[in-house]
Amino acid sequence: MDNKIRIGTRGSKLALWQANFAKSVLEKENVKAEIVIIKSSGDLNQSIPLYEFGVTGIFTKSLDQALLNNKIDIAVHSLKDVPIEPAKGLKINCVFKRADPMDVLVLKNDTINFEKKLTIATSSIRRKCQWLNKYPHHEIAVLRGNIDSRLEKINKNDWDGAIFAKAGLDRLSINSNKMIVLDWMIPSAAQGTIGIASREEDLELNDLLDKINCKETMHCVNQEREFLQLMGGGCTMPISSYARINDNKLIFISNLCSIDGKDSISQTEIYNKTDLKAGKKSCEKILSSGGVKIFENLKNLK
Repeated sequence: MDNKIRIGTRGSKLALWQANFAKSVLEKENVKAEIVIIKSSGDLNQSIPLYEFGVTGIFTKSLDQALLNNKIDIAVHSLKDVPIEPAKGLKINCVFKRADPMDVLVLKNDTINFEKKLTIATSSIRRKCQWLNKYPHHEIAVLRGNIDSRLEKINKNDWDGAIFAKAGLDRLSINSNKMIVLDWMIPSAAQGTIGIASREEDLELNDLLDKINCKETMHCVNQEREFLQLMGGGCTMPISSYARINDNKLIFISNLCSIDGKDSISQTEIYNKTDLKAGKKSCEKILSSGGVKIFENLKNLK
């Protein structure tokens, strides 16, 4: 391409890391690119939990507008923040190879006793509900902000720890001996995945994005996001899905949790690795296994 590609991104350290990673991938294809920072309403309001905004796309709307207004050519996202239904005229047709999708607990002190009454910080309804299902005697505190500010808040508040996405910490080279990988917690759909949004009409650019797209990651996250869509979920509901390919099989793990964490259904299903209906099948199975009652209660709370 002759023109320099304008890469839209939020201004946090993690968002800029992701944008610069996308820039480096494009430059390997001999494509010139520059980074344009766009503020989002999710960045501007740090006082309430994400799920209380009551809307989807809190971190993506401003970038969508910049794309549609031709202020940028592509937008770089943490794909888990992107609504299932993109804005009209936009598409996600490129993802990079997925990083570690797991959640981690960053501790305030060197050791922790989970049997005691603890206070754990997070703004994610998914993390909150899964945590309370496992540790109903704990309390959850609201924690918003970028990674650096959230890490600082752990020390400034009377909390025992806070939950983070491992991929974000890894990308910023934040390593700590006060970190526990939560291998029992089922990730958010597309967690650990960088996604690129573009205008549908930009055919030449979309051909380029297809060339650098990680097709295995795309297949997995598409099934996860289809599961989320069919469940009627988003960042305001405690619904989780994670797919990975092992040999010729696609392993699909899902969870549906009540808002108080008391009721929880987790499933692991195995499909052919090319199955395009894995998300749909897993949705049907979790609903038929008692999920309908939980889901109806969740809808009544929306």
